[in-house]
Amino acid sequence: MGWVGRLFDRRDAWVRMVLLDLSGLSYLVFGGDHGRHPTAAQWVLAVAAFVAIVAFCRWPVVNLMIQLALLAVALCVLDDPTINQVGSSWALAEVAVWAARTRTIWLCAGAVLAVYLAFDVIGASDMRGELFGVLVLPVGLPLLLGLVIRTTRELGRQAELRAQSESRAARADERGAIARELHDVVAHHVASMVLRVGVARHVVPDLDPRLAAVLDDLHATGTTALTDLRKLVEVLRDPDGVSGDAAITAIEPGSLPAALGAAVDTARRTGLTVEADIDEAVGGLDAVRGLAVLRLTQEALTNVAKHAGPTARARLRVAVEGDAVSWEVADDGPVGASSSAPPGPGFSVPSGGPGAGSDRASGGPSDRASAGPGAGRGTGHGLIGMRERVEVLGGRLSAGPSGAGWRVRTTLPKALA
Repeated sequence: MGWVGRLFDRRDAWVRMVLLDLSGLSYLVFGGDHGRHPTAAQWVLAVAAFVAIVAFCRWPVVNLMIQLALLAVALCVLDDPTINQVGSSWALAEVAVWAARTRTIWLCAGAVLAVYLAFDVIGASDMRGELFGVLVLPVGLPLLLGLVIRTTRELGRQAELRAQSESRAARADERGAIARELHDVVAHHVASMVLRVGVARHVVPDLDPRLAAVLDDLHATGTTALTDLRKLVEVLRDPDGVSGDAAITAIEPGSLPAALGAAVDTARRTGLTVEADIDEAVGGLDAVRGLAVLRLTQEALTNVAKHAGPTARARLRVAVEGDAVSWEVADDGPVGASSSAPPGPGFSVPSGGPGAGSDRASGGPSDRASAGPGAGRGTGHGLIGMRERVEVLGGRLSAGPSGAGWRVRTTLPKALA
C-alpha cells in the first residue's frame, strides 16, 4: 500500500489529523487575514478544534458534532473562522468515508448546511451567493472527496475478494484434474492386481486354505479400493450429486467402534500384533470427526507395518475425555531392535514440506526405514496428510520416537453427532 493509501487508512486516522492540525497551525502563525495576528478567541477555538479532531478521530460523527459546535461559535464571534470551517469540512469528509450507512452521511451533510444557514447565510447581503458558496465548498467538496475515497476503497475490496475467489477456484480445478489423473493411474494398476489375484485364485488347484484366504482378502481389498476411487472421482466431477454419500464424506454416527475394529482386524491380517483400547463413547462423535479418527488409525497402522515391519507390536488407544477425543498409536519398534534408544516425547510435526519434522518421515539418519523388514525410505506424505486432517478440526498432531518405537497422537475437540 502506497503512502496515499496509508494516509486514508482508518488505522492511521490520527496521522492525517495531526497533519491537518499542523496545516491549521501554520495558517494561524504565517497566513492570517491581511497579516493580522490571531486573536485570543481565535486561538482558543482553533486549539479546541485541533485537540478534538485528534482525540475523536475514530468516531467521525462525534468529531463532526464537536466541530460544528465550534464552527457555530466561530461564525458568531470571529472575523476569520477559516480554521473551524476547515475542521468541520474535513470532519464531514471523514463521515462520508467511514459511516456505516449512507443515511448518516446525508444527515451529517444537512447538519453542516443548517449551521451555515443559521449563522452565516441568513442575514448576508448576498444570500444567494453565500448559499451557493456553502453548497460548493464547505459541504459539496468534502462530500465529493469522501464519497470518491469510499467508492474506491469498496471497489478495491471487491476486486481483492474476486481475485481470491478466482485463485481458489483455479487451485481447486487444478487439484481436481490432478486427482482424476491420479485415479486413472492408480485404478489401472489396482484393477490389474485384482484381476491377477482372481486369476491366480482360480487357476492354481489345491491351494492351501491359508493362502486361499489371503488371496481372497487381497481380491476383496482391491475391489473395495476401486469402488472408493470411483466414488471419490464422482465427488470431484459433481460434488453436489453425491454430497450425501456417507461412504465418501463421513461415517455413520454410532458405527465408529465397529469401523475401528475392522481396521484393527485388517492390520492383524498383515501380521501385526495390535492391542486396541477403543472407548465405546466414540460412537457419539459427529460424522466428520469419526471419519478423521478412522483414517488416522488406518494410516498409523499402515505406517507401523511399513516402518517397523509386519511382525511388530502396536497399541491403539481411542478415548473420549471430557470435551476432547484422545487418539494414539504407538509401537515397540522392529522385532529384535534395541530398547535402549533414548526415549523422547512426541513432537509436533511442523508445517514444512514433505517429511518435515521427523527422521521417520524424511529418511534421515535415525530413519526406521532401515531397521525392520518391509520398511522403505518414507517420504512423509502420510504424516503431512494426517497433520492437515487434524488441524482442520482444531487439533494438533504430534509424532516422535518412543523408546525403540514410534508414537503418533492427537487430541481433537469433541463435537457430538
